[in-house]
Amino acid sequence: MHAAVLHGPRDIRVEKRDFLTPGPTEAVVQVFASGLCGTDFRIWNGDRAVQYPLIMGHEFIGEVVAVGSDVQALQPGQKVAVEPNYSCGLCALCREGNRNLCLSRTAIGIDVNGGFAEQACLPARCCWPAPAEVSDDQLMLAEPLAVVVRAVARGEANRGESAAVLGVGALGLLAIQVLKAKGLRVLAVGRTEHRQHLARALGADDFTTSGEGGATEAARVFSGREGVDLVIETAGTGVAVEQALELTRPGGRVVLTGLPHEASTVNFFGVVRRELRIIGSMIYQQEFPEAIRLLAAGTVTVDRLVTHRFPLARIAEAFAAHRSPEAIKVTVVT
Repeated sequence: MHAAVLHGPRDIRVEKRDFLTPGPTEAVVQVFASGLCGTDFRIWNGDRAVQYPLIMGHEFIGEVVAVGSDVQALQPGQKVAVEPNYSCGLCALCREGNRNLCLSRTAIGIDVNGGFAEQACLPARCCWPAPAEVSDDQLMLAEPLAVVVRAVARGEANRGESAAVLGVGALGLLAIQVLKAKGLRVLAVGRTEHRQHLARALGADDFTTSGEGGATEAARVFSGREGVDLVIETAGTGVAVEQALELTRPGGRVVLTGLPHEASTVNFFGVVRRELRIIGSMIYQQEFPEAIRLLAAGTVTVDRLVTHRFPLARIAEAFAAHRSPEAIKVTVVT
């Protein structure tokens, strides 16, 4: 098979590798497509340390072609979305149901070989079967959508409330749709006006930009009070954390899904004075089936989110395209 192997920062080569054989509890997936996100870019660029050589790619889909002798819940021929994180299953966190917080969690495509290849071998429990009628583009967004489904649930979103989504990348545009499906009014907040029309087309009731403090006043006008009930932050920067708090009314909730890599200056006097609830939301636990259901039902649409497609042989171009202002979700097709 062919695989894109990272040998060092920005040194990615398409090479021939042996076809894969599953262990007793594993499955081999014939990869259809893999999404490329900011984490992949940081690894490729050398900003995030990994062990080389590595086959990257953690947002991938495909068809099961072989399963191990102990696998019973999965069959060859099934179309699947891959959950790329698996826990140890033994620690206190795993035993109490918090497997997404496991300190020994393994990330496919980061800690072990992933989906930028024609085949991937992984624990069978990481495969979530999907209806055959769900398109590849739809299923490609199952992993980030599962992140959003968990974030909205942790924010205890209620019909009739006002919400703001901070960041209008793939996660933010998915969050708009999930919140609208739950009956909330949604204000989308982007760094620029660039994606205003797309955010509105996907359900946002209003749009504003985050610069120069204007978003705070926009949130007050939008909500008709001191701020919105709920903020879903998807931008993943220290500044975004501070902005999320400013958009929220006293007694409101802020859900942080991004992973800032720089320090943030938070005014905790304001957090206490306004009794804000700051809620972290880390990837997912059992949200993949709900994400797939939302995609299959057409409740969440993705046709305008997958903006670029590259064959495996041109994967270097995919990383370059990821930085384009026009890129929302770049995919590598095998």
